[in-house]
Amino acid sequence: MNKAVFIDRDGTINKEAGYISSINKLRLLPKTALAIKLLNQADYKVVVISNQSGIARGFLTEIDLKKIHRELALRLKRRGAILDKIYYCPHHPEDNCNCRKPKVGLLKRAARELNLNLSQSFMIGDKLSDIKSGINFGIKAILVFTGYGKEEYKTAQKEKIKLDYTALNLYEAVRYILNKGK
Repeated sequence: MNKAVFIDRDGTINKEAGYISSINKLRLLPKTALAIKLLNQADYKVVVISNQSGIARGFLTEIDLKKIHRELALRLKRRGAILDKIYYCPHHPEDNCNCRKPKVGLLKRAARELNLNLSQSFMIGDKLSDIKSGINFGIKAILVFTGYGKEEYKTAQKEKIKLDYTALNLYEAVRYILNKGK
């Protein structure tokens, strides 16, 4: 079985920019490629799990999103970092689907398709929906302070949501994961 790190996209891998509808708005956060490359070298599957309600809201099409994801993967690959898979939920929050974080439909699908060992897997994101998704799936969850992370941290404290770890960014979260095993 494989160990994995599930990573949110917007605000964690790339800069939060509202509904990203074209590759022109896609900006990688500093050290993102290095963080993913370190996970690749440590034999983690790197899986993006992203809510993309912009599709249901009409801000972009699934074709647009696939172009953005191809560009994201290409930019990372140029820096030696590989994404094993990208999963996304295209639904509106009110659709009550099973794939929208904090529900675990996409994580279950990834676990099945990639033969994942959940006891050695993590979720990293900048929103409490990411953290709750990890908790609901029974894996460790790390909140990063990029994107919405700083504000979400305050909410987590108020709501007494248990965070396994907090990190300044994806790179610091990955360093924690890699050092935790030693």
